[in-house]
Amino acid sequence: MVQIPKWQIFAVIGVLVLGLYYAMPNVFKEQTLDAFPEWVASDQINLGLDLQGGSYLLMEVDLEKAKQEQLSNLVEGFRATLRTERIGYTNLRVVDGAATFDLRDGSDEMSSRVRAMIYQNNPGLLITTDNGTITAAYGEQAIQQRNISILNQSIEVIRRRVDETGTKEISLQRQGDNRIVLQAPGEENPDELKRKIGQTAKLTFQLVNQNADPYSGKAPVGSQILLSQDLQANGQPQRYVINKREMVSGENLIDAQATFQDGQPVISFTFDTTGAKRFADATQKNVNRPFAIVLDKKVISAPVIRSPILTGTGIISGNFTIQSAEELALLLRAGALPADISFEEERTVGAGLGEDSVTAGKYASIIGLVFVLIFMGMAYGLFGVMANFALVANLVLIVAVLSLFQATLTLPGIAGIVLTIGMAVDANVLIFERIREEVRNGRGPVMAVDAGYKRAIATILDSNITTLIAAVLLFQFGTGPIKGFAVTLTIGIITSMFTAIMFTRLLIVTWLRRKRPQSLGI
Repeated sequence: MVQIPKWQIFAVIGVLVLGLYYAMPNVFKEQTLDAFPEWVASDQINLGLDLQGGSYLLMEVDLEKAKQEQLSNLVEGFRATLRTERIGYTNLRVVDGAATFDLRDGSDEMSSRVRAMIYQNNPGLLITTDNGTITAAYGEQAIQQRNISILNQSIEVIRRRVDETGTKEISLQRQGDNRIVLQAPGEENPDELKRKIGQTAKLTFQLVNQNADPYSGKAPVGSQILLSQDLQANGQPQRYVINKREMVSGENLIDAQATFQDGQPVISFTFDTTGAKRFADATQKNVNRPFAIVLDKKVISAPVIRSPILTGTGIISGNFTIQSAEELALLLRAGALPADISFEEERTVGAGLGEDSVTAGKYASIIGLVFVLIFMGMAYGLFGVMANFALVANLVLIVAVLSLFQATLTLPGIAGIVLTIGMAVDANVLIFERIREEVRNGRGPVMAVDAGYKRAIATILDSNITTLIAAVLLFQFGTGPIKGFAVTLTIGIITSMFTAIMFTRLLIVTWLRRKRPQSLGI
């Protein structure tokens, strides 16, 4: 008798139960779901812009402010380098889009030395000298490349914030020299999108200057006065004098997750190798000194370094709620926007194809399903009926996976489901034909079923894996409709292999063990 391991039985039952759990919300209307207990799944499949519309945002990237910040960072870099090399200077400042300063020793020899030193650290700069005055500016080509890089980075950060899993089928494109257009299907509230996108989320770790008075109104050279994110008991934010030089920045983060510490929501973070080394070096040199965790020029907290932090991990604490901790963790994972963004236009986009297309897609799926069910029943009898149960289970699993990952279903995605209906029985057809061959060769029912599955499995894997590779490549390199088609096709291939190889076999083996037939009606 053909044996099926118990773990396979439990796996099949578990997957089908989870599939029904996550697919169920798509059968009910939202008002009906509200009446269910909280533990019942409530996530439904999102429909794409072509089927239900969504939100449209036109954003402008502040490239000029980004340029000024770049020059300010350049000035701070010059200050640190000149101090390290013990070179006297005055009037270090930004003037007319260039960083400039005067050397105390204005000789040609010193000017040439400083010019070579600056150029070595910043090869993209145009540097001029005039009677001991050094002026450094970025060339036009360098500025254009920087602007393109800022726009591309902004698009990628926005994409990760709005669609972290890559399944929502958003449309995100450059428009002109400094604008970005976002179309997000199913997003009925543009304000929520703006809240996700609008925060720069630039995280830095900087030392606190304990020797300066934060309430004096003026920070020492190389420092700045920042306010705390939270208010004190008197209703005013706390003030800190912070060194401008960063210990580590959020660019070195590789992960950030909302978690709990002492019952309070906090954010755990992990640095990459470079960030971990810099953080370890900085904490080793500054034990018993406070350092500020700064987010968008606001101090979240300023803990004291009690001992060196060598693991590259840490905790950000503050007055977080669960939602705010999760949102901030998402922003940190997505990365900081390289420049400020303003929203120039927002509107709701109507469905491009509408209810008629959704209805047509449903009818096409139902008609295709019915014809396949009839064919399998007529061609393979009882075995065909079992394959039909597997086909229905396959559709349930597709819907469940789409709901679980909050994927967006577009009209091409519906086409992928319809195609999957036709392809889902291919594996069963191969198996059943192998079983027929074994029966014709004189094998008994049990041996025929066992041999049929063993001999068909290699062919099934070959055909499905090659199709899966093509679907994955479509998803990776395609956009818009192509990506929507690839999502449902990929899910359909995986679920159809599961139902054909494991679920149908479980049904057939159970039937064989119970009925012990003398012949197979196939």
